[in-house]
Amino acid sequence: MSSGVFRGIITPVPTIVQDDGQFDQAGMAVLIDRLLQSKVNGLLFLGSAGEFFQFPTQARKAISDFCVARVAGRRPCIVGTAACSTAEVIELGRHAGAIGADGVIVVNPYYAPLTEERLYTHYRTVAEAVELPVLLYNFPGMTGQDLSIELVARLARDCPTIVGIKDTVDCASHTRRLITEVKAARPDFLVFAGYDEYLINTLMLGGDGAIPATSNFAPEITCGLYDAFLAQDYGRTAELMKRLAVLSAIYNLDTPFAGVVKEAIRMTGSDISTGVVPPFTKPGQAIKDRLADVLVRSGVLPAPLAVPPKPERAEAAD
Repeated sequence: MSSGVFRGIITPVPTIVQDDGQFDQAGMAVLIDRLLQSKVNGLLFLGSAGEFFQFPTQARKAISDFCVARVAGRRPCIVGTAACSTAEVIELGRHAGAIGADGVIVVNPYYAPLTEERLYTHYRTVAEAVELPVLLYNFPGMTGQDLSIELVARLARDCPTIVGIKDTVDCASHTRRLITEVKAARPDFLVFAGYDEYLINTLMLGGDGAIPATSNFAPEITCGLYDAFLAQDYGRTAELMKRLAVLSAIYNLDTPFAGVVKEAIRMTGSDISTGVVPPFTKPGQAIKDRLADVLVRSGVLPAPLAVPPKPERAEAAD
């Protein structure tokens, strides 16, 4: 499938597991079906929100098998195939191609820092060995190493199957340079915001969308923003952007945030397990209460009805 199908709002789908950390097919089906009923433009499995780094290779293959089959071609599917070993990235990428995924996304190796030349060799080797379109994934807050503008430009120039990047950086100028320098030199190169609140900034500069975890439980905001921007309805865009700014506070509620996203999915109506894979643990009640407050303030959940005070009992007459 052409990289041209990747656009707009691509949801990084959490991996639903039971409390013992085992993959929950029934819960995963519930979430996938919910997303397919929304306006999201694509689904990403086994990314950061999908806890890819918690699962052994065979489990990752089994999870991607199930998820791609469940989607059944109804939306583009991207599979996260990152690993610290180039060989494992290739193995997972070839598997993704064999099961019918439409692309892969690869965060850079996240233990030993690599020279820029070694990063280039890693990505180029993967791109030449895997037949699917490859999205780079820049998340220096997790990997400890940024993918520089110069490196991305070189890969975009030399590797036609590297089709774009998810830029998860809290720095608008980095994404801006990807658009004004890399995308300007290669117009079909896709640039997606990794942080939800940079969606509109990315689109206005000429980028292609976002890969926001909030689209799992509030696609009416993220997809609504994308649609309002395309329609040049800037009043609606501003209204939804203010709601998304409030909603983005969920990422600061807990570290890591995967459990918070699952809890938000449950709070907004999906009967799923909110289990996470150890050493992660589920959010405690205090975090759940703060999450509920964010969901209410952003308009995702209705405000709870005020409970009227109980009438005071009349004093007994003497």
